[in-house]
Amino acid sequence: MKRWIFFCLLGLVGAAAAEPIRFASGAARVSLVELYTSEGCSSCPPADRWLGQLRDDPTLWKSVVPVEFHVNYWNSLGWTDRLSTRAFTEREYAYAKAWGSENVYTPCFVRDGAEWKPTWGGAGGTPVPSGDLELVVGGDGRCRAEYRPVGSFPAAGGDYIVHLAILGGGLTSKVSAGENDGKTLRHEFVVLGLDQARLEPGTAGGPLQAGLTLPTPLVADAARHAVAAWVTRRGDLAPVQATGGWLP
Repeated sequence: MKRWIFFCLLGLVGAAAAEPIRFASGAARVSLVELYTSEGCSSCPPADRWLGQLRDDPTLWKSVVPVEFHVNYWNSLGWTDRLSTRAFTEREYAYAKAWGSENVYTPCFVRDGAEWKPTWGGAGGTPVPSGDLELVVGGDGRCRAEYRPVGSFPAAGGDYIVHLAILGGGLTSKVSAGENDGKTLRHEFVVLGLDQARLEPGTAGGPLQAGLTLPTPLVADAARHAVAAWVTRRGDLAPVQATGGWLP
């Protein structure tokens, strides 16, 4: 089933775009805003709606890239969130450890690697120089990431990691158990698949490069798809640059 979903998505991209699709950040940092959420949590729907409204925000993809990770630690309360994975839960725990905490919670917003709340201001962070990140998505689902860090290039490869996520929007769930029993929940920018690769030096004086493939989506009923990419230093969760955009 997953194999069928994957090739349907590749067919969608390939049929709609004979030429590769290019997404680029520019030199100033584009903030990555992460939401850790669950359909089993009664406090999460307002946070989901807030993230979803970024779809119509003029800063979308220009100064902010939103991604929604569904965690699985609420699934024992009667409703299994079909968008949740253990890997996404482990990602939130990794953030908590980096912040010196053993606890995780939902809804939890993270902006550029730090705990954050929408009430603290706009989604975009300080536009400091962060280097240029470019992602090219081919019609066959193969992707090429290129990154030019600020300052001198590292002497060896692997100092930077690029992360690639396939996002789903227009997703709807009619909840029939748990804390949100009877509610219809709607989601945007949901991470449906995640991959990563080391960025390695290319030609002399050129950008760091990596090849990836669009991840296989968890579900097939998203009304629209987008892609998000961000770069971290090796061993660090905090992104230094991000980019993304809608897929046709």
